[in-house]
Amino acid sequence: MPISKENTIIGFIGTGVMGKSMAKNLIKAGYELLVYNRTKSKAQELIELGAAWKDSPAEIAKEADVIITMVGYPKDVRELYLGEGRVIENAKKGSYLIDMTTSSPKLAMEIYEEAKARGLYALDAPVSGGDVGAREATLSIMVGGDREAFEEVKPIFEAMGKNIVLQGKAGAGQHTKMSNQIAIASNMIGVCEAMAYAKKAGLDPKLVLKSIESGAAGSWSLSNLAPRMLDGDFRPGFYIKHFIKDMKIALESAEEMGLKTPGLKLALSLYEELAEKGEEDSGTQALFKYYI
Repeated sequence: MPISKENTIIGFIGTGVMGKSMAKNLIKAGYELLVYNRTKSKAQELIELGAAWKDSPAEIAKEADVIITMVGYPKDVRELYLGEGRVIENAKKGSYLIDMTTSSPKLAMEIYEEAKARGLYALDAPVSGGDVGAREATLSIMVGGDREAFEEVKPIFEAMGKNIVLQGKAGAGQHTKMSNQIAIASNMIGVCEAMAYAKKAGLDPKLVLKSIESGAAGSWSLSNLAPRMLDGDFRPGFYIKHFIKDMKIALESAEEMGLKTPGLKLALSLYEELAEKGEEDSGTQALFKYYI
C-alpha cells in the first residue's frame, strides 16, 4: 500500500534542536507520530501536540511504517540501527528507515545492506538549513538510496524541506552533506574575519554587512549568522561539538579518497580550540569569539 497520511505511522527518534522542529512539521502536515528521545522532557511539546510517546527505539520500530532518526553522532546511529534489539531487528518487513543525522557515508552503506537483507528500505538523508530551516520546513535534504524508496517517502520529506534531491546510491546523501560542511567550514572563517576586520577598521559592522551580503561575498552564513555574531548571540542553531564531528567525518572521507582539504583542517583546528575553552555547546557562529 502506498505511503499516505491516512495509512502511515511515522516514528521519530531524536527530538533535539533540529529534530523537534522537524517532527512538529510532520504533525502539522497531518501524519500520526510516535516519538522517542533519551530525555523525555525534550519531547514534551510534541506529546502535547498529539505525538505518542514510546519508551524505546525498539517500540517505535515495532509499530511505525517509517522510522526517522535525528541524533548526535555516528556511534548513536550505529547503536540505534545495528545494536542488539534495536531498530533493524524490530522493524516490520517493508518499513522505511530514514537516518537524517549527519553521519558516516560508510555507516550509511552498512545500514542499507543490513536493512535490505531484512526486507527493509534504508535511506540516508542528512539536512542543511539550521534551526531556522527546521522550524520553517525549508531544509535542504540530501538523499542516498534506491529511487523507488525515495519516491515513496518524498511527501514526508516535503513536509520538512524544500530542496530535496536524490543524490545517488546509499551513502550519497552523507557524501553530499560532507561537501556542504566543507563549504561552510572555510566560509565561516571568512565571515568571522570580515566582521572582525570591519570592527577593527572602526566601521559599523552591521552597515558593512548590509553592503556586502547581497554581492559576490554573499552566503547563507553571512546573512544568517553574522547578525547573531554582531549581537553577541551565540546560542546554538547548530552546536560546535556537532560541527567538529562533521568536519572529522569529512576529513576522514577526504583522506580516504586522497583529497587534500587544508581549509577544512584549519577550520577544524580553530573550532577544536574553542571547544577546549568551553564553547562546545555554543552555536557555530561563536567562532567569532576567536577574533574578538
